[in-house]
Amino acid sequence: MVSPDPTSPTPGSKSQRASLRVALIGNPNTGKSTVFSALCGVPTRIGNYPGVTVEKKIGTYKDPQGEVQIIDLPGTYSLAARTLDEQVSVDVLLGRQADVPSLDAVIVVADATNLDRNLYLFSQVCDLGLPTILVLNMWDRIAQESIEIDLEMLKKRLSTPIITTAAARKVGIETLRLAIRQVTDSAKPEISSPLPAALHEQSQQLKDWMASKGVQDTPLPWIERLVLDCGNQGLEIFAKKHNLPELPSKIEAVRETLASQNCRVPTVETRVRYQWIRETLTDVVRRPLHERLTWSDRIDKVVTHRWWGLILFAAVMFIVFQAIYSWAEPGMLLIESVQSFAGDGISSLLPPGMLRSLLVDGIVAGVGSVIVFLPQILLLFLFIGVLEDCGYMARAAFVMDKLMTRLGLSGKSFVPLMSSFACAVPGIMATRTIENRTERFVTILVAPLMSCSARLPVYLLLIGTFVPGTTWLGGWVGLQGLTLLFMQSLGALIAVPIAFLLRKTLFKGEMPPFVMELPPYKWPSLRVVFHRVWERGWAFVTRAGSLIFCTSVIVWAASYFPADRSQIHELEANREGLQAELAALPAVEETNDESVRSQIALLDSQISALASEEMVLGGEAIEKSFLGYAGHAIEPVVRPLGWDWKIGVGVIASFPAREVIIATMGTIYSLGGEVAEDDEGLRDALVNANWPDGKPVFNFPVALSIMVFFALCAQCAATIMTIQRETNSWKWAAFTFVYMTTLAYVGAWIAFVVASSFGGNVPG
Repeated sequence: MVSPDPTSPTPGSKSQRASLRVALIGNPNTGKSTVFSALCGVPTRIGNYPGVTVEKKIGTYKDPQGEVQIIDLPGTYSLAARTLDEQVSVDVLLGRQADVPSLDAVIVVADATNLDRNLYLFSQVCDLGLPTILVLNMWDRIAQESIEIDLEMLKKRLSTPIITTAAARKVGIETLRLAIRQVTDSAKPEISSPLPAALHEQSQQLKDWMASKGVQDTPLPWIERLVLDCGNQGLEIFAKKHNLPELPSKIEAVRETLASQNCRVPTVETRVRYQWIRETLTDVVRRPLHERLTWSDRIDKVVTHRWWGLILFAAVMFIVFQAIYSWAEPGMLLIESVQSFAGDGISSLLPPGMLRSLLVDGIVAGVGSVIVFLPQILLLFLFIGVLEDCGYMARAAFVMDKLMTRLGLSGKSFVPLMSSFACAVPGIMATRTIENRTERFVTILVAPLMSCSARLPVYLLLIGTFVPGTTWLGGWVGLQGLTLLFMQSLGALIAVPIAFLLRKTLFKGEMPPFVMELPPYKWPSLRVVFHRVWERGWAFVTRAGSLIFCTSVIVWAASYFPADRSQIHELEANREGLQAELAALPAVEETNDESVRSQIALLDSQISALASEEMVLGGEAIEKSFLGYAGHAIEPVVRPLGWDWKIGVGVIASFPAREVIIATMGTIYSLGGEVAEDDEGLRDALVNANWPDGKPVFNFPVALSIMVFFALCAQCAATIMTIQRETNSWKWAAFTFVYMTTLAYVGAWIAFVVASSFGGNVPG
């Protein structure tokens, strides 16, 4: 480890500042996130580093001297950047990440029971010349595993502050806060680097050459990392930024020179660092002579078993999906009732008109379309947080890896994909547990194909109306049930070849070997779990939620303008006036006064007549709106699917949320927007809908084509916005919409043609 480079900022120059900026880094499964949340608590600022999908998480806390900002870097085993996450970590530590100013110190979190592995990253960080603190986390497990560590000797050999913590119980956190101030107030001790002298000499020559080209004050650690990291994405960026097109060839020449001196890059770094670790830990760490079988090992014999592991995993997934699908329902119903209460409150204060419609149908409905996802998102991340923190999630990925490998994915993709059966939004957000960018993106792009719960009302309406209730085997097997099973499974079946094609085209390359460390089991920290749940929920509301809200308002405007709705509002005002009069009268069963009964009957009749006329005009207004114009415009396109303009309007209107098509069809067919999928009036309206020549619009082929379209399409603004948020690019959001819409159109056309070949009847 080298002393600070003369050209790099002097640590002492920043130590007097009241505010500090500290990076937190560590291997996966060392409890780094637990240390972060113990230091900073909530709330945490979450975003993305510019131009990449890597998450940026920043927390702050205050001590007597001022504010300390902690930057939680992605978990990594090494600074040899091979992924975007690792590249961002290197850039932040080297001070070349544009949106992150230079650091005052670095905290390296290590698993106290695995120092021989964790000190590799620590030694790389120390070479960067920044004030560094080594945190030995999970210190409480040292005694449990009969390990002895001579802390004083380790501190002497490393010449670095060492803090022992059990972050899950906040043990050692205050000591760590004091150490952060102390390390920035002290000059960093000079520590020799394990890297060979030849590397330093060659890097110094590169530094001198760069200076001759006008690139001054480049810290030596930057150059050494450029030399050591083969395939480093930062090299190309650095060379382009500083107009050094010869730099890559210069570095390649340096590597060849080092290879001739028995310092072949990159293997030399691994060799010398592990040799340094062995020497450093000699007589410092003492383990029992005979490894004893721990209770974690005993549990793993069942959990990772070829068959028992699958059975247990299936049971765990059943609980998770049952929770997302069913247990979230009370929360969603509560949100919907609050939304309805807010809409009713606004309606009672404002007369019918554009402003009331904007507030109720645009803004309140838009907010509701965002918040209604929260129960599912929070529940999913609650389960993921618990499963990750207790150590089971790594085992689940291991168990499912063989199956997912056939799709070009790994076991880590299984949970996000299965979660998408309830809702693609939390499923896509759950891909954050996948470190590999290629695998993560492929998972994101196929997750919307899983048949989410929002598609179910469409299936139930059309199956119940156009698929006969034929049964076999004494009623145990029914055609309607089989049709529903097929529709629910269709997206997952199509996802298999789509994932394969994506891996062979847009995401070429060999998948990295599946390396998954199995951390020891432990009781999950509720504080850490709830911290993560809060982060994910807040991130969804503040980012994807704002875009979903805007989309909902835009669709409202398209359905409202430019039709003349003055007559509708007048009817609505009259109806509400009559309803107020009716509410002032006693109930029919509570009075024997015939005049009162007659008055109630008259008011009921007048209210029904006004409501019917209002519905008819509402359907006409939809046709004369921008949404209706769009429906007529796309009718030639959807006609090959057997659809008319009304179905086209329903599809467009359902973009904010698929289930909106039910209310839209109710409005178009003059039944009002409050109808449900089991409404007999809506079913009758569909059956009786005719083309201008008198032929029925709806039959089994048309119903099947609509269901196939909804099974495969991307008609969900929340999903598209979440993809944009998680990939940090509109390109992938647009790609998902285009490929899924095209796939849905082709699938719907095939379904319509095949079903029509049976004469419009259900096959069999």
